[in-house]
Amino acid sequence: MFSKPGSGPAVLRKVSQEASKVDPAKRRDFLKKGLAVAGGAVVGVPFASTLSAAENNLPPNLPEWSRSLGAGVITNPYGMPSAFEGEIKRRTVPWLTADRIAAISFTPLAELDGIITPSGLVFERYHAGVPTINPDEYRLMLHGLVENPLIFTIDDLRRFPSTTAINFLECPANGGMEWRAAQMDALQFTHGMISCCEWTGVLLSTLLEEVGVKPEAKWILAEGSDGSHMSRSIPLEKALDDTLIVYAQNGEPLRPEQGYPVRIFNPGWEGNTSVKWLRRLEVGDKPWYHREETSKYTDLLADGRARKFSYVQESNSVVTFPCPEKPLKQKGRYELEGLAWSGSGKIKRVDVSFDGGVNWRQARLKGLVLPKALTRFSLDFTWDGSPALIQSRSVDETGYVQPTFAQLRAARGESSIYHKNAIHTWRLHADGTVTNVQIS
Repeated sequence: MFSKPGSGPAVLRKVSQEASKVDPAKRRDFLKKGLAVAGGAVVGVPFASTLSAAENNLPPNLPEWSRSLGAGVITNPYGMPSAFEGEIKRRTVPWLTADRIAAISFTPLAELDGIITPSGLVFERYHAGVPTINPDEYRLMLHGLVENPLIFTIDDLRRFPSTTAINFLECPANGGMEWRAAQMDALQFTHGMISCCEWTGVLLSTLLEEVGVKPEAKWILAEGSDGSHMSRSIPLEKALDDTLIVYAQNGEPLRPEQGYPVRIFNPGWEGNTSVKWLRRLEVGDKPWYHREETSKYTDLLADGRARKFSYVQESNSVVTFPCPEKPLKQKGRYELEGLAWSGSGKIKRVDVSFDGGVNWRQARLKGLVLPKALTRFSLDFTWDGSPALIQSRSVDETGYVQPTFAQLRAARGESSIYHKNAIHTWRLHADGTVTNVQIS
């Protein structure tokens, strides 16, 4: 059913060589016939299927857009995506949240390449909408169990040595709608509460050194300045490790929906601990147990007890092609792709199964493999039209293996919506379409 890559590229080269010997007037018809014969062995859509739509712009003709001048640089002072890519956007699930000011929008993972999420496509989560903050009026308070309480402006923060890191940001409810059963036939909705960006700011440890932390200090409260005053307790150990006070994302100032002008960022941890529109940091000797760490973002175990401060996002993975948004259009050679991540460090390996976990093949890790960042993986296969159950399974550098649904539910019960990192299954149908299913 699935085998090693076929001879598609060789067929394509042969057709191209033969085409060069044909008179230009006959070349177009030759390409139509030759590539149609190659069929599923050729990677991509055969030319013959597209000629009728706009054949005047296809080889060997000179395309219309090359016959005139294009738009000038002043047309778009801030660059925008092509109008032909307008469907690549964040989307919401209307019934998931009570209203727009407490909404969630999902990143279109199936449409992205590499590991960096463009700033305009990073998933959003609000508790009281997006505040409008004039950076000239912004201040960050650092107080509590410190020797020298201080208030920082944006300029103050930028005077300190900066740090840049590539890390994922994930809501602990990512995939929560799938906890009890498969619901959403879209990768964007099953896993789209995650993004990966380049974050720039000053290490929180640098600011703590500036104010002087008292010996009895153990915790820090991060509080936002939005209407909900979102807050989370953070252990001092994390604050002194890799926690960032962020003012830039992907090389530009934070977007408003991502916490402009300043947010706290805790790499590898629940996204809600990376409080946006950061207003103050209070140093204390114990956790505060505020609403978002008692009533919310707390998950029940199988015995009825609740997990306490389940900060780390466990190792996870998902196949991004094929998926419901990206079906297979014809038989032949393909490159399966996916994403893996772990809040505990680097991804060590990813395995892929086409038969629901009976047999596994090791995938390639592509590009950068960074701690607490998205890691892209791939595997070549040839599809003969047979149905399949496609899965991926990640292993991080601590040795943690992504669990099955049965293993996750045995450890965590069935009452949670948080930290759903079970092995995900796509059903590939004989017609190439893909749907969401669950295998325990």
